Amino acid sequence: MSKAKRIFIVADVKHKPIKTFVDQIPKLSKGFVRLGNDVRIFSYCSELSQASPFKSKSLSKPLFKSQIDKLLCDQIKTYKPDIVYICFPKILDGTTLRRMRKVAPNTVFIGNDGDPWPKLRGEIIETAKELDILTATNDGEFLQDYRDAEVPLCVFMPNMCDPDNDHRYEVASEWQTDILWTGSAWHHADTSENLREKLITELAKRDNCTLYGCCGRPQIGGFDYLYAISGACIGAHVNAVNSVRMYHSDRLTHYLAGGAFVLAKRVPDTDLLFQDGVHLKYFDTVDEFFELADWYLNHETERKKIADAGMQWTHERFNCVRIAGYILELVEKGSYSAPWFDGTQDL
Repeated sequence: MSKAKRIFIVADVKHKPIKTFVDQIPKLSKGFVRLGNDVRIFSYCSELSQASPFKSKSLSKPLFKSQIDKLLCDQIKTYKPDIVYICFPKILDGTTLRRMRKVAPNTVFIGNDGDPWPKLRGEIIETAKELDILTATNDGEFLQDYRDAEVPLCVFMPNMCDPDNDHRYEVASEWQTDILWTGSAWHHADTSENLREKLITELAKRDNCTLYGCCGRPQIGGFDYLYAISGACIGAHVNAVNSVRMYHSDRLTHYLAGGAFVLAKRVPDTDLLFQDGVHLKYFDTVDEFFELADWYLNHETERKKIADAGMQWTHERFNCVRIAGYILELVEKGSYSAPWFDGTQDL
């Protein structure tokens, strides 16, 4: 970038211990700062909770939202950011963005959506229409929903890792397992695809598999999450939906950066991100998953070679500094120079 930027992030910072090492905002902030920029974070829902005596957001919104919008706008007016980065906190809407723009008319407003099914999440698409740029962790139907709504510039941006924390650890035997799964068995928004549920149901029957967050098993977070990844020979990854171009949940980035050998459900154009047989192995059916798992559990040299390559690739190509740089380049040029960016993404 030509000069250091002032970047104002508006997010929903909850400080849940279980989310300590998976929250993208600290990683992105670190990336921006390491590139020489200044970053401030405004936790929208936290400010609303402090102002309102009600736990219910439906009660708090009509009574206190304008107060929080004023506080937000006052901070923006004082800070004079070059970039406002919106992470779509709940309650924040198009009215809030219009108020922000009024006090910062020369600021670039960019938002990021890391979740599927935007049409099912309230006013998020209407809110995004007030942005200059919308990034999402897919380049398929979910990003197309924003394009169809005529959000000015819609661009794929992958999940990131922080190699300072997201790496392989030496762990005790209690964390060692053949196959690891973390997360729910299915997503309530779409039950038409059952491969993930079928795979997890089968994993839960096997003694050499460790599961968290499903099938009555507890969730896992903090360093325990990182240790679990480090102790796994194989990390199993399946999205809630697997038909969307280049879409992967952040589980894939966590596993790869943490040094696990990953078996991932193939999605369209996923080789633009991670190459099959080089950084991980893709599968298409439950039977294929277990065939590959059995082979790689019996061929440690080949498994470790791919795991090491996947970790190195993720650390180099998907670290928070590089992704922050892509975002800054996108703001400045309307595109960014990554291998998967083909120059046709709504430019």
